[in-house]
Amino acid sequence: MLTLILICVSLVLAFTYLKGKYNEYYWRKRGVAFYDKHRTGGPLWQFAVEDRSFFQILRDIYWSYENDPAVGLGSLFTHGLYVKDPTNIQHITQVDFHSFNHRGIAFTDDDKLANNVLLLHGPKWKIIRQKLTPIFTTAKLRNMFYIIDKSAQDFVEYLKLNPEKLNADAFESMSHFCSAAISAAVFGIGTKSTFDSPFREMAREVLAPTFTTNLKFTISGASEFIFKSLKLKLFKTTQEDFFIGAIKQVLRQREQNNVPRHDFVEMCVNLQKSGMMEDSETGLKLEPTDELLAAQAFFFFLAGIDPTAAGMFAAFMELGRHPEILNRLHKDVDEVFEKYNGKLTYDAVNDMKYLRNVLNETLRMYPPIGFLTRQCIQDTVLPVGNVPVEKGVKIFTPIYELHHDPKYFPEPEKFDPDRFERQGEVSDLTYMPFGKGGRYCIGARYARIQLLTGMVHLLRNYSVHTHVNKGGIQFNKEQFQVRLKNVNIEFIPRKL
Repeated sequence: MLTLILICVSLVLAFTYLKGKYNEYYWRKRGVAFYDKHRTGGPLWQFAVEDRSFFQILRDIYWSYENDPAVGLGSLFTHGLYVKDPTNIQHITQVDFHSFNHRGIAFTDDDKLANNVLLLHGPKWKIIRQKLTPIFTTAKLRNMFYIIDKSAQDFVEYLKLNPEKLNADAFESMSHFCSAAISAAVFGIGTKSTFDSPFREMAREVLAPTFTTNLKFTISGASEFIFKSLKLKLFKTTQEDFFIGAIKQVLRQREQNNVPRHDFVEMCVNLQKSGMMEDSETGLKLEPTDELLAAQAFFFFLAGIDPTAAGMFAAFMELGRHPEILNRLHKDVDEVFEKYNGKLTYDAVNDMKYLRNVLNETLRMYPPIGFLTRQCIQDTVLPVGNVPVEKGVKIFTPIYELHHDPKYFPEPEKFDPDRFERQGEVSDLTYMPFGKGGRYCIGARYARIQLLTGMVHLLRNYSVHTHVNKGGIQFNKEQFQVRLKNVNIEFIPRKL
């Protein structure tokens, strides 16, 4: 028995060594630098065994290979490539988008909630993206604004009625506001209280990083074949039943009520009335079933809570550390409220130029997600460095690292909203808090108006103080997101 165990261990070690050597040979033969810290498992293996966010592991690679346009990554199965050069990133996300329209995240066919516009690819993704895009036009956002504004006012009222929340878990409080706003504005779902929603509880369960979810992320990134062979699901059956059941109920109610709402649910009802959706290029037909539309609702809901709450939290965290910026922002907010007679409107929010700059700078320093993923679907070449990329190669591109590179942003660790006023200092090539190109975040415009509205009402009523625990600002272990930890915000009532 001992002999058999030793043989098995020896074979595993031999395979690991040889696979690592082959990974290195594969990329060096193509003239690409190779990340040699983990030749076999690469950054996915590091994420599995280290207590760090995936973007932090990529950040180490970024600075270790500062002058290389791309870095080959170790992997047990599919080859990985970390593309650092902004021109090559532009090539992947826009110029040669056809070769890289796959998100590169594996999921099984029976994972109903995974059939959403974030994870899908190819003609099916194209149809859904085209049908969903109109929900976030300027006209639709203007029509939704009163609901977002009401959610923000309710949030402030809740803080006034529950003063113990002013120095509690600020991120959790902001998450409740974001949950209430997107539930009401996009889905037409209301609850008795901003802080009393089963949707928030379910979202917390879905988004909380656990050993199991991190393991699934690692397997999904390493091998689609293994992920599907194990019949893994990104989302639980209970989560599936909850969201699909909720959307079905809202759809049936809306079909009976013809009052226009200009929201996601109204668009879903119209899609179902129109019948089969079709891609004119490929002829693919897709039925807008309750389940398919629920998957899109699920994605919008999750994307509208934690990432936006993280953005708001980071903004107030920096404002609490920079009283001079906070004072200037308070003045800006107060002047706009006076200009619009104390009533916040869509135009009033967009009139707050300095507030937009503060948010832009926050999203530079703390983007909602730290990196982008793609998978090559046909052989191609990246222009800078003439990097050959074969079909099937998994691509990682930086966001956080570009935003913190002094080549692109002078004094990158300085919180400086005015950099967005200085001519030529910020480029679309290197500033991409909501992604880039054909898979740019479909809800980015909604996220911005939700963030700005929530910030305006809080700033109108509160000042803030930032509390950083011993050890300084740190990041939570996350798969994609940039989430601060070891820091909290205290809201202090203003005397107007």
